[in-house]
Amino acid sequence: MAGSDENNNPGVIGPAPTMQVGLRAGVGKLPPVAAAGGNRRALSAINRNIVGAPTYPPVKQCDNKNQPVHRPITRRFAAQIATKQDPKPQVELKNESQDIAITDAEEDFSFSEPMFVQHTEAMLEDIDRMEVEMEDVASEEAEEEGQDLVVDIDGCDENNPLAVTEYIDDLFTFYRKSEVTSAVSPNYMANQFDINERMRGILIDWLIEVHYKFELMDETLYLTVNLIDRFLAVHSLVRKKLQLVGVTAMLLACKYEEVSVPVVDDLILISDKAYSRKEVLDMEKLIVHALQFNMSVPTPYVFMKRFLKAAQSDKKLELLSFFLIELCLVEYEMLKYPPSLMSAAAIYTAQCCLYGSSQWNKTHEWYSSYSEDQLL
Repeated sequence: MAGSDENNNPGVIGPAPTMQVGLRAGVGKLPPVAAAGGNRRALSAINRNIVGAPTYPPVKQCDNKNQPVHRPITRRFAAQIATKQDPKPQVELKNESQDIAITDAEEDFSFSEPMFVQHTEAMLEDIDRMEVEMEDVASEEAEEEGQDLVVDIDGCDENNPLAVTEYIDDLFTFYRKSEVTSAVSPNYMANQFDINERMRGILIDWLIEVHYKFELMDETLYLTVNLIDRFLAVHSLVRKKLQLVGVTAMLLACKYEEVSVPVVDDLILISDKAYSRKEVLDMEKLIVHALQFNMSVPTPYVFMKRFLKAAQSDKKLELLSFFLIELCLVEYEMLKYPPSLMSAAAIYTAQCCLYGSSQWNKTHEWYSSYSEDQLL
């Protein structure tokens, strides 16, 4: 039959004639058996016989085989693993605690400082010694020549935040510039047709009494006079409104300087009820608009406090100096002098009256910027 010879086809690989069962894993394969007629191929070369199969290199059998991972750990196997591993050096841990000695470099005099620190300290010591020697020499020369040294009047107030010693020089530099720009024309009365210098003096003298009656601050009085003169310099006024201008100017000065401001009714009462509340408020608006709301101007008071501090004044010198400067407020002719010059001249005059001779020294000249010849 045609179908009985299908296994004799030389192009088909048939099953092996004999097979062994029960081979252990890893023992190896049976030797290949040659096929009948020389057409059977060896099993070891099957990869090369399959079309498109990847070529892998054959596994090399080494003499020193690694032990399988799944091998059970026996005493002998554990000993072999221990001998093959490299022994690691054992670090001995000391359980004993050791005390650490801390040395203070400032207290330990045996501690040697770096050379650059020693050189720097030596240079600073030399500089300090030279400065002290120069100051001593300058003092001796000044004493020999009969000259006075300038005293630092702000050194005692360095820890006082209200004294603002770090800004005080800049403040008075600004005041000296502002007193020029805010100065009042000394002949503004020529433009007034109904009031004169004598009426102005009477008004300011009355305001000084009102100032003491209400126990106001000194700054308030000087600012009141400044507001009156600046307003009269730009606005013509009738005689019957002059006292109203004075009362209203004091009200504005109190609002600017005082903590507790007098009420309007008290000012009306002290003026013998010559004006109504509405008239005072209307005049207040008129004054601030005429002055363009500029209330921060240097008055003789700020310069008096500074110059009296430079003079190291006592109570007598202070009282007499302020009395003289109040007399200057009343006089119309004193408008041609700046406030700083009037303050310095008042202190100089008070010193001459109390001590009988001039006490104007280098410290006075330094802080007031006026020499004795300028005050005479």
